[in-house]
Amino acid sequence: MDRKRNRRLGDKYLVFLIIIVAVFGCKSEPKTEIETQDLAVIEAPEPNIEFGFTLDDYIVKRDTIRSGDTFGVILERNNVGYPKIFNIAEKAKDTFDIRRGLQVGKPYTLLCAKDSLETATCFIYQPNLEDYVVINFQDSIQAYRSRKPIKYVEKTATGVIEDNISLTLEEQGLSPRLAYKMADEIFAWTIDFRRLQKGDRFKVIYTDKYIDDTIYTGVDKVKAAYFEHNHEPFYAFEFMTDTTKGIVDYFNEEAKNLRRAFLKAPVKFSRISSRYNLKRRIAVYGYRVRPHKGTDFAAPIGTPIMATANGTVTRSERRGGNGNYVKIRHNATYETQYLHMSKRKAKVGQFVKQGDVIGWVGMTGNTGGPHVCYRFWKNGKQVDPFKQKLPEAKPISDSLKVKYLEFIQPIKYKLDNINFKPQITEELKDETVIYQSNS
Repeated sequence: MDRKRNRRLGDKYLVFLIIIVAVFGCKSEPKTEIETQDLAVIEAPEPNIEFGFTLDDYIVKRDTIRSGDTFGVILERNNVGYPKIFNIAEKAKDTFDIRRGLQVGKPYTLLCAKDSLETATCFIYQPNLEDYVVINFQDSIQAYRSRKPIKYVEKTATGVIEDNISLTLEEQGLSPRLAYKMADEIFAWTIDFRRLQKGDRFKVIYTDKYIDDTIYTGVDKVKAAYFEHNHEPFYAFEFMTDTTKGIVDYFNEEAKNLRRAFLKAPVKFSRISSRYNLKRRIAVYGYRVRPHKGTDFAAPIGTPIMATANGTVTRSERRGGNGNYVKIRHNATYETQYLHMSKRKAKVGQFVKQGDVIGWVGMTGNTGGPHVCYRFWKNGKQVDPFKQKLPEAKPISDSLKVKYLEFIQPIKYKLDNINFKPQITEELKDETVIYQSNS
């Protein structure tokens, strides 16, 4: 009987022990769960930095220069006294002439103290999207110029001509600047872009330019291009021939310069409205023969007119049916003349280089619409420039030819392996990111 009693007591103790373990075990589980639970990490927000300043430390005021605004007027509006303004202007003038340098419409930023007066402590002026001028007078007076971070992104694009190159680029959302570069800077003497044929196609490697990673400022340069016109291939590769002067030109796969001593047109990407024609008949004059000894390039009023080659200005005046015109002697053989300008820029005796702006398109003299009449002399006689075998531009030197051919080899390989597809591919060039400096 005692054994049964002891067995029952033992069973009771065992049950009691199991209950205790279960209770405490359940209570300890949440504790373990809490200990092993990951704690949330709260990250501090990125500081708002621009122009080299943490903007969160200031009251930031942005505006543009308005008519009547001066550096002094702007600072006086923001609680800076005139004696201090004069002192700031004097110490900053070696870096930036704030009396004459501010242009209406350009943006500026004021960094002001976080006090009841919101007193200005720093003036930042942006003459363009890239550059800015800092005049910091928070403690001592400091003035310096700097640039926003610039990034270049290398891209490739292809296209097949259906109508014209501009439309082909537009349909792909590409910058029209690519068309200007190919037509006016690279293939100007190799391909007549006014007479492209359906089915002509191109491939191009170029770089786009961005400021602060987000502001797109357009095509920076074309590194290489391939254009197939009338089933004939044309290559172009950018190459620097003079590192000291920074002279860059385009050459084909055999190191032949694509440029000529003369540009094809004195205005960019215009259309020819009237060609050189010695047998031209005009209805206004009863269909009598009135020779046209120039080539008319139609363009909007104000379009820049460029010198088509290096030379010295021999005439710059307004006279009769020519209106405002400029004449340039290039050498003992060639002269060019540019008629109907709205305004002349070049002066007699001035030496101009190919591509320099010498005036602007207008309607002065005898003209029915805005254009520039481009006249071309050879040995004192007016001729059609498009029918002349004009001299080539300066060829690449023999010493550079080997270097050039080695340089273009990987670029040509990449260009040849681009498929003709209407798409853009991007490749970030880390080495082209320019750092910001405040010194």
